[in-house]
Amino acid sequence: MALHSPVTFLVGENGVGKSTLLEAIAVAAGFNPEGGTKNFSFTTRSTHSKLHECIMLAKYDFPKDGFFLRAESFYNVATNIGEMDDAGGLGAPVIQSFGGISLHEQSHGESFLSVVLHRFGGNGLYILDEPEAALSPMRLLTLLSAMDRLVKNNSQFIISTHSPILMAYPGAEILELSDEGIRSVGYKETEHYQVTKQFLENPEKMLHYLLDD
Repeated sequence: MALHSPVTFLVGENGVGKSTLLEAIAVAAGFNPEGGTKNFSFTTRSTHSKLHECIMLAKYDFPKDGFFLRAESFYNVATNIGEMDDAGGLGAPVIQSFGGISLHEQSHGESFLSVVLHRFGGNGLYILDEPEAALSPMRLLTLLSAMDRLVKNNSQFIISTHSPILMAYPGAEILELSDEGIRSVGYKETEHYQVTKQFLENPEKMLHYLLDD
């Protein structure tokens, strides 16, 4: 499977395997299954699949930077950063690379965005698993802006998402996962876009069919 665009979205219903595939790509690329950079080696609980053993990544220009950011285990990444700084070392505190404020002292969304804005340096591979779980619609727009800055600095994003806001990134490739396999789809073809559009255009009508009066 070739990823032709600097930004690729994996979309589909819950349970089709988006996060499993994304995790396998991240592990095959050398990232910690729970998230972080390739230098993170902590393990809270080993639950990742063996799918990464079936994946071979090929890239002519290997990235100099990278991060695997997943909403469900982000707390563990933040904790590990604090533990590394508590242990001390010869260099600057690790948290300085993440904005200088403990990630645990920020809200989930603020800390998530701090990683993107401060740690993502460009010329990198950034793998994000459902970032919308942590971010408000306004912060998703901030993420889009940050992504664009990084893409223009020779970066690649692979993102699992349900967010039609994120999927609107210009030129992105959207790969839809289903029981029938994986296919490339247009932005307005996605169920995420169509359902959201229908609801926002006439919420009363949608609610009338959904709710018992």
